[in-house]
Amino acid sequence: MLASFDTHIFWEALSSKPYRTGALLALELTLVSLAAACVIGFFLALGRGSRSRAVRAIVFLYNWIFRATPTLLQLIFIWYALPQLWPVFAGSWFKVFLAAFIALSLNEAAYMSEIIRAGLLSVDPGQELAGRALGMTRPRILLRVIIPQAVRIIIPPIGNEFITLLKLTSLASVISLHELLTASQVRATATFRYQEAYSAAIVYYLAIVSVLMILQSQLEKRFTWSSAGRRRRRVAAPAVPAVSHDAR
Repeated sequence: MLASFDTHIFWEALSSKPYRTGALLALELTLVSLAAACVIGFFLALGRGSRSRAVRAIVFLYNWIFRATPTLLQLIFIWYALPQLWPVFAGSWFKVFLAAFIALSLNEAAYMSEIIRAGLLSVDPGQELAGRALGMTRPRILLRVIIPQAVRIIIPPIGNEFITLLKLTSLASVISLHELLTASQVRATATFRYQEAYSAAIVYYLAIVSVLMILQSQLEKRFTWSSAGRRRRRVAAPAVPAVSHDAR
């Protein structure tokens, strides 16, 4: 079977401009979608902890809709059905990249809200009480006390979501977004060399995900090292008496 694999066609596809452009487009879509999902998910996470029953109901409904329906269906709905529901989206400004961005951002926000909420809940409630005792407002406590500690908790799952979202961008090929999978499909259809065309796309995905995994690992080590370093400095400092945390 491997005897029919043409390495020349494979390397030609691997080094072609459509593949590079498609890979960069997939990475760009992943970055902007995840950034928007983090912002939306943050407010959804705060809404889950709201005292208002109406706000909690809205957040629950949002998460239920976007987590219970397939991502592919959401992409198709936003690209094809949304312009029929709201004619403003039928204009020439509504590009396929924007449709994919909206669908992936809204979908990912439902998952990010649970990740962020778990990170916020992992912080000791005593931290908030200490902030109130110092006269800090609720928003200031959230920004200066809770979020910095929660970030260390949510970095690993956010890294995993980034990788998952990168692979989900391939679904945008069904709405004609010319990303990496679309580039490989076009080449395979034109040359009828499917194994070389799709193998080149696999190499691109493996390379991108491998780099992302390394970056995620380094980021996690940096936060862990900083925390451990502070602990070591506190233990090693001879001039500081050994007192309890509450006494400080």
